[in-house]
Order: sequence, then structure tokens, then C-alpha cells
Amino acid sequence: MSNRLPVDRVVDDSGEASWRQSPGGLVTALEPVMRASGGAWVGWVGQPDLEIEPFDENGIRIIPVPLSDSDLELYYEGFSNDTLWPLYHDVIAQPGYHRVWWERYAVVNRRFAEAAAAVSEPGATVWVQDYQLQLVPAMLRELRPDLLIGFFNHIPFPAYGIFSQLPWRTQIIEGLLGADVVGFQRVADAGNFSRAVRRLRGYPTRTPYIEVPGMGDQPARRVIAKAFPISIDVAGFEELAARPEVQERARQIRHDLGDPATVMLGVDRLDYTKGITHRLKAYGELLAEGRLSVEDVTLVQIATPSRERVESYRQLRDEIELTVGRINGDYGTISHQAISYLHHGFPREEMAAMYLAADVLLVTALRDGMNLVAKEYVAARADEDGVLILSEFTGASDELRAALLINPHDIDGVKDAIVRAIEMPRHDRRKRMRSLRKRVAENDVSHWSNSFLTTLRESRGTQTPFGGGAPFDEGEWTIERAPRP
Repeated sequence: MSNRLPVDRVVDDSGEASWRQSPGGLVTALEPVMRASGGAWVGWVGQPDLEIEPFDENGIRIIPVPLSDSDLELYYEGFSNDTLWPLYHDVIAQPGYHRVWWERYAVVNRRFAEAAAAVSEPGATVWVQDYQLQLVPAMLRELRPDLLIGFFNHIPFPAYGIFSQLPWRTQIIEGLLGADVVGFQRVADAGNFSRAVRRLRGYPTRTPYIEVPGMGDQPARRVIAKAFPISIDVAGFEELAARPEVQERARQIRHDLGDPATVMLGVDRLDYTKGITHRLKAYGELLAEGRLSVEDVTLVQIATPSRERVESYRQLRDEIELTVGRINGDYGTISHQAISYLHHGFPREEMAAMYLAADVLLVTALRDGMNLVAKEYVAARADEDGVLILSEFTGASDELRAALLINPHDIDGVKDAIVRAIEMPRHDRRKRMRSLRKRVAENDVSHWSNSFLTTLRESRGTQTPFGGGAPFDEGEWTIERAPRP
């Protein structure tokens, strides 16, 4: 279960509608598991006020959950993205606490839970994804106590001093405790959740276990709260970056930029958590101080559009574009731009070429659950070149210790890291990148999904994840074949 389905609805010029697989690591990781197990995917189709019957797509049963324009305004843009998102990202922006948003969040979560309960086989496994659906585990357990329920939080889980600001903090905790396993990106996030449980409910915890007492008809249970760092399809990205046409495109990108000595790259959703303004400030100061010149260094900043109906995001876009214009106006020349700013998304092939063209990748997030861009850059660099500058406030920094780790709030530290990356000798770049690539390859997206589902299966002793039928081997764990719901 996720807020969005793994397929996008596209309508051609003749008005004919069809479905295509959505990009992204989550779909890549779970698609083979779903096909093998006769799985169903519950989620929203991506367009409001659209009622679509369940259908099969690429071996997966698709269960659409309808959302109205009002649902999107209150549940999604409101509570999910203007309350939970800033709160869970250390209150970088001020959250809004509106009862009408909360009420609709609960209504929509109930709708998702009922959809999953209706299609799940007896004893089936349900894996709920992300912060938009935090009430679903408890609702689902109430409707279907026979189910094995997992939840994975793709964004950070805040410290109690921050989480406690939420008026509905106890309801969220109780919603998540409906799961058998609650997964997080970082060990610290799992610890924050366990501390919130102790403070708000008083339940005993002993890492990674939380003892939940029985209530009413519900027996006492042991919930596992643990870190499962998410990753990417490493082999797929390596294969993409090795294609001759992608490598030729990388050379063309450098040529189009004027063949500078150093190409720096930033790839982010346009979001206040990504630290784009901090990055631009550091780069602008380096140019002003003469430590860098536009003849030698170019910054390519990709800012993918995000939540443009939310006022804080519109303000952020204006601020970034004003800063880019000022830096280009102050330091650009006829033949060299200081910053090449691109406010749109790109297909995976173009992104792989961008990674190959970039000598330095800048990840300056102020708070990030993981940051898969950093891992994509590393996976693309089979040449063992390139330098990753990585914020210590990303989940990826726990794994990618060979990167140049920075505090993005320390502008002087960011400036020094940029200069160090540009001047780093080839043998040092190669040593660091080789270490990064080894780490990413060992923990790819399949490892993530297998480790979570293995833990979920084992949380109920010998119970198998997907019901009855003849088992077959799927890497680190066994999936059981089951009839399609």
C-alpha cells in the first residue's frame, strides 16, 4: 500500500487511456515480489475524482483508491505535506495544525485500510508505505487481525521534543503500533519512535522490541521498530550508465556547458529541506572571493517541480530563481554561465548522463530520510571518478562515509569542501569512489526489501509472508505462491 500506485495513467491525443510503470526504486524493488506472490497494490491513481475498477497490470493486481479534490487539499497537501512533512523534517518550515486537515487524514486512511482489508487473502502480508498512511496499520489490524502488517517510513522520524508538538501525536503512535514491524531509514529514527512510545503510552521497549499490551479482543503483541536503509537498483543504474549513447550524451553535456574544468551538479526536488539556497550561497561566495571562476567551474542545478500549489514552495522557487539570476548576473560572462538552472524533471537516461558529466555532486539537504540521488551518482560512476559532497543530515551519510561529509548550515565548511573536491587528486577520488561503490552494491534495493520482509515474516515465528502454496526461493527469503486476490 502506498499513497500512489506503481503505474501512471496516460491519455494519448486520441483520448485513449493506458497505464505505464512509474519510475522509482520502490516499484523496482517490489514489482518482482508482487508478481511472484500474486500480490495486489493499493493506492491512488494520481488524478482526482477518478473512479476506476481494479485491474491487472504486468502481473500485479491494481486496487485504485479514489481521492477527490477536497481530499487532496486537506489530506495530502494539508496534513501530509503542510503538517507532517515540515514537522518530521525538524520544523525547517512551520507546520500548520488544522483540525479539518487531521479529520480528513483519518477519513482517507480509513478508506485505504478498508480497500486493503477487502482484497487481502486470509493471513496475507500487507506492507504499508510512508507517512501519508500512518493510521492504516491499526485500522487494518482492527478490520483484519489475521493479517501480517509491516510499515516503512521513508522520511525521518523526529525527536520527541519536536514530535510532541503534534496535537494528534498519540493517535499517530497508536496507528503505527498496529504494525508487526515498523521500519525506518536510520537507527536514530527508530530510537526516536521508541522514545515517543515510552513517553506517550508507557509501553516497555528493549531495542528493537516494543511490548504492546492486549486491549479488548486484541492480544498482547511484540512490535519490532528497526532501521532498514532503503537503496536503489544498483545493477540497473550501472547498466544504464554503461550504454554508449548515455556516455556520448555525457560528453555532449560537458561540451554544451563550454567544457569547463569542473562541472558541479545538484539534483533535488524543489523543497525547503534540500538546502538549495545554502548551496547557492556557498558557491556565490566562492566566486566573489575569487577562489573559483566561471571559466573553470560551472554549477548545474536541477530543481524538479514539487507541490507548486503550496504557498511555501512557490516562495522557495522565487527565492532560488532570484539568487540564481543574481549570481549569473554578477559573475557570468558571454561564454560562461555561473549556474545552469533547470526547473523540470528528466528521464533516467538523461540523469545517468548528468551523473557521468559531473565531477562533483552536491547534496546539501538540511534533513533527508535517505537521499537516493547520492546513491545513483555512486552507482553511475563505474569509472571510479567523481566526488560526492554529502550532508551529514541525510540517511545516506550513515552508509556513505567515504564521501566529503558536511554540515550544510556551516557555509564556510561547505565552501572548503567544494574547493577540496575540485582540487582532490585522482588517486584520492578513486579510493573514495571505490569504497562508496562497494557499500552501495552491498546494500541495493533488493537487499532492503528482502531484509524488511524477512524480519516481518520472522516476527510471527514460522508464519510465511504470503499465505499457502508451493514455495520458491527468492534470494534471502522464501515467497509463497498464493491465489490472486
